[in-house]
Amino acid sequence: MGKIKGPAVFLAQFMRDEAPYNSIDNIGRWVAGLGYKAVQLPGWDGRAIDIDKAAESKTYCDEYKGKLQEIGLEITEVTGYLAGQVLCMHPAYEMMFEGFYPKGMRGKAITEWATGELM
Repeated sequence: MGKIKGPAVFLAQFMRDEAPYNSIDNIGRWVAGLGYKAVQLPGWDGRAIDIDKAAESKTYCDEYKGKLQEIGLEITEVTGYLAGQVLCMHPAYEMMFEGFYPKGMRGKAITEWATGELM
């Protein structure tokens, strides 16, 4: 196992629509300026990473990684916490977790969506 690079920060807690929190370029420079060396990317937030494009294109991943390296950051992980929570959710809690999965889904469709997201 390689050495852990850090300190790292989980970007989900900061992502929002206003600069410098609205894109990986902006928030990346912001956290690097605070002294962070690595980031955890929220896989569900398109402002941080286009996870579908990353799954399909090594070029996208290489360019993305290069962009972060240029500002002094590395990726520690791409997270799937929301889909993971939905996958393990008891059906009694569907209403409480509605913000974690696409609108209008119910029952087995939620589990199938979460499984696909994590894969």
